[in-house]
Amino acid sequence: MSTLSPDDIKNALKAVKYPGYSRDIVSFGLVKEANAANGAVSVSMQLTSANAEAAAQIKSESERVLRALPGVKMVHVQVKQPAAAPGAPGAGGPSPWANQNRVPGIKRIIAVASGKGGVGKSTVSVNLACALNHLGSRVGLLDCDIYGPSIPLMMGIKQRPGLSEDEKMIPPANYGVKLMSMGFLLDDDQPVIWRGPMIQRTIQQFITVVEWGDLDFLLVDLPPGTGDAQLTLCQTVPLDGGVIVTTPQEASLGVVRKGIAMFEKVNVPILGIVENMSYFTAPGGQRVEIFGHGGGKAEAERQKTSFLGEVPIFTEIREGGDRGVPIVVSAPDKPAGEAFLKIAEAVRGKFG
Repeated sequence: MSTLSPDDIKNALKAVKYPGYSRDIVSFGLVKEANAANGAVSVSMQLTSANAEAAAQIKSESERVLRALPGVKMVHVQVKQPAAAPGAPGAGGPSPWANQNRVPGIKRIIAVASGKGGVGKSTVSVNLACALNHLGSRVGLLDCDIYGPSIPLMMGIKQRPGLSEDEKMIPPANYGVKLMSMGFLLDDDQPVIWRGPMIQRTIQQFITVVEWGDLDFLLVDLPPGTGDAQLTLCQTVPLDGGVIVTTPQEASLGVVRKGIAMFEKVNVPILGIVENMSYFTAPGGQRVEIFGHGGGKAEAERQKTSFLGEVPIFTEIREGGDRGVPIVVSAPDKPAGEAFLKIAEAVRGKFG
């Protein structure tokens, strides 16, 4: 009878998923040691979460899988965990990759998401990045909309990334914000026809093979929706928080709940909700609430999360995006620019 190798044991443990996630414990890097001798298998794991229930489930499932291997008579699975922090969330504490794949030099990574398209998520991402820079933070912006990248147009820059001596991509920058987007790597109007795994690898490279340098915030502009691709992105990128963008209308608010549920599923804290296109001020001065008003704030209260602010419909915001000059850059002291600066202050305040 041949002895099981450490690789054999780890391959078997790939059948064990981290509770609540689609990824297995091996791909998360939780299995630290694996040995077998004389029919006895010994495995040591190190979790980054203090969730005792998750640890017990992983231990039980691992033992079941290992006992099913041919020739195995005895199984010992040791699961190590950090001590639970006082006041840690009851939902399980940090995510399983909370201390893994952190990018050196980047303090906080924040996702900007929306449950549906057409709510101005990229407009908010661009102006929020410029607003944080205006407030003195070092900022990067990663465009994760692989199929429809719009950040290059809205930030007024279209150039290939440079290459450093250690063969990392040097992100282009404009208005003090470092940028990375699929749009920098494609010719104009060239479509991206990829399946999910290729997108995941590209996002991983945009995080790890880019010379981001020292950043206070890296904003990640996620694609619209809450499907499998978005979950994969959230699991690939170690996120410190999520911002949800919506419009006041009920059709948009309905999918906000899905967006919040998506972040909760992958243990990403919700920083709050931004209501875009809140109202329009007509030339005569009357306020016109095209999509209704106050829905974002009301939904934030229902979801027990923060309302980060509202952005009215300003022609200058649209024009700035089309010209590649965000309103926060061209007119930070005008009402449109001030709206984004207030939201940036609220987001920055979440981290002390």
